[in-house]
Amino acid sequence: MTEVWALAAFWFGLALIAGVLAKWLRISSAMAEVVMGTIAQLILGATIGLGVLGSDESWVKFLSGVGVMLLTFLAGAELEPDVLKLKWKEAVSLGSVSFLVPFFLSAAVAHYLLGWGVMPSWLAGVALGGTSVAVVYTEMMQHGLNGTDFGKVLLGACFVTDLGNVIALGLIFSPFTIRTALFIAFTLLGAVALLWLTPRFFSRFGGLPSELETKFLLLFLLALGSLATWADSEAVLPAYAIGMALAGTVGRNHSLIRRLRTVTFGLLTPFFFIRAGYLVSLTSVISAPVAFILLLIGKVGAKSIAVYPVAKYYGSPHKEGMYSALLMSSGLTFGAIAALYGLSHGIIDKGQYSVLVGAVIASGIVPTMIASNFFVPHHLLSTAKKAESQKGE
Repeated sequence: MTEVWALAAFWFGLALIAGVLAKWLRISSAMAEVVMGTIAQLILGATIGLGVLGSDESWVKFLSGVGVMLLTFLAGAELEPDVLKLKWKEAVSLGSVSFLVPFFLSAAVAHYLLGWGVMPSWLAGVALGGTSVAVVYTEMMQHGLNGTDFGKVLLGACFVTDLGNVIALGLIFSPFTIRTALFIAFTLLGAVALLWLTPRFFSRFGGLPSELETKFLLLFLLALGSLATWADSEAVLPAYAIGMALAGTVGRNHSLIRRLRTVTFGLLTPFFFIRAGYLVSLTSVISAPVAFILLLIGKVGAKSIAVYPVAKYYGSPHKEGMYSALLMSSGLTFGAIAALYGLSHGIIDKGQYSVLVGAVIASGIVPTMIASNFFVPHHLLSTAKKAESQKGE
């Protein structure tokens, strides 16, 4: 166990340094942790060896997976049903163009400019067509925008984008099986059951020192996550769906949300974000800079060109439109998952995988840093505070 304790201390040391850098550079903690993971990979790979961080240890993978699952659940739980009912057209429009345009454009770049085969090119389209809910939620929470109508619509759009990615990955690369049908059916049944069960359980057993609410939620999230992996899907999808279903119950329990955030951001997500940066082979990226740059520009450019005019159409001024376009350009979770799926199934080789994942992670860093430093719509926070005070009166 000595090695495990020492390794865990090293991970949290990296997370602590990343947190200090995040405050100093005025970026989200998630982006700082990804960068820290990449720096650690570069330094350790050149000195001690890549295996020293233990990124492939089962306990590290488990904590990383639970972290992104809870983070995705929180993002769904903070969506306001009333807001989405009023602005569902905006969320669906933003999410749809955010997936479709970069999906086709990235596939075209990979095939016609980089000379990749047909199936590797389609996989590149899937990997680069996504938007990371984890990055967007963390970034907006850093600035307090997750509680605004603007933030809730943007998170809803992220769900639409990633839903499109999941459907594309399934239709192009993996056949629809009985397992897929069972996964969808049980996820829907679970969401409906939890809508009825959760408020009753919380009213009877909530507020105890044993934190039964957290255990209750983890039971269902982990169970549906295991069902998702059994069906060759991804555990974050039912987590987001369950979070959206429970937005009216969990999302309005501010004390529970704060406690879940403490566990998620304080203990779990550093393993996910640092590991994501650590898995990129900088040597492969540096050896193919043209491919990396073209894929990165293709993704960010396509997302921005698609999202900005739609945001403007629905009344967003320039600053909000740019912030939406840049945040929707961020990739991480599903892009890395899609690339790993392609590598493990022989669709892409290791070189293509590293370049693709490098572009995905860079898309989570570059546009997010630009958005965070130049386009944060701070005026929305004051508007939201006024609205809250009026409600209180």
